[in-house]
Amino acid sequence: MDAETITLATPDGPMDVYVARSPSPADPPRAVIVVQEAFGVNEHIEDVTRRFAGAGYLAVAPHLFHRSGGGTIAYDDRDGMARHVAAVADEHTLDDLDAVLEWLRTEGIEDRRVGVVGFCFGGRVAFLVATRRSIGAAVGFYGGGIVHARSDARPSLLPGVPAMQTPWLGLFGDADESIPADDVEAIEAALASAPVSTEVQVYANAGHAFLNDTRPDRHVPEAAGEAWSRTLTWFDEHLAGG
Repeated sequence: MDAETITLATPDGPMDVYVARSPSPADPPRAVIVVQEAFGVNEHIEDVTRRFAGAGYLAVAPHLFHRSGGGTIAYDDRDGMARHVAAVADEHTLDDLDAVLEWLRTEGIEDRRVGVVGFCFGGRVAFLVATRRSIGAAVGFYGGGIVHARSDARPSLLPGVPAMQTPWLGLFGDADESIPADDVEAIEAALASAPVSTEVQVYANAGHAFLNDTRPDRHVPEAAGEAWSRTLTWFDEHLAGG
């Protein structure tokens, strides 16, 4: 498998993007944009990106913290994480993902054959994309900040549901203390007005970051395996038919 880091131009300067190319690409070609946790494009996110490449996708992970210095943040560095996240605004994030979509078009991949998947911080981004852009499909793993505003630059995303343009799958754990059951229920209620296909799955005895196998204290193998399979099925259903 070929993997490299390229640099794309954004309105706020250059942005690194980790790219993994499939040894057996789908025909017609499809892509997945992997959106980082709140800790940057680290070893876990690069591994997830390669996993999607192994499933036949051109997989890319943009470094969304380029405006605040880039790099990765240790899982126990809460101050560093907060500093980077505080510098993020939804409009900046959309600019970054638009740059990735433009590059994917030069690779011969239509927007309708592009999926976005996000984790934690990126789970919210996947929902944002679903409400503001028209691509093939979106999947959010344990995305917080969907229901309640995190800042003026990152408001509640629920008002955007009636105009949602991209099919969205949300994956949550019932033991996630950062995303209470009331929030998941609010998301499900709001999605009743969505004009596209949506689905919410909640995993029993799974907390935040249950897919992350680099964190033994968080990883829940059974939930992770089922959620990964469900994600691939969701993308296959919505991207393959295009």
